[in-house]
Amino acid sequence: MAQPEKVVRKSVSLPSGLARRVRTLATRQRTSANRVIIELIEVGLEAREREKREFFEVAERLAQSSSAAEQKRLKEQLARMTFGE
Repeated sequence: MAQPEKVVRKSVSLPSGLARRVRTLATRQRTSANRVIIELIEVGLEAREREKREFFEVAERLAQSSSAAEQKRLKEQLARMTFGE
């Protein structure tokens, strides 16, 4: 039988507005604020990993591109990904 994942207790201070939003989500989902915070962290970490993978995919395409127009477009895309729009 698989061992359950070890739980580590952490104390986090949230701005009051954000705490209110978390409580509201928890109420709507009929779950605890703790569960909502865990889900939001997981989603955020997955999003960061996805952005990182996309960045490296675009960088790889740039390195392999021989077209000047394609290189320019990919450089602009990388700049947007790095510095925003």
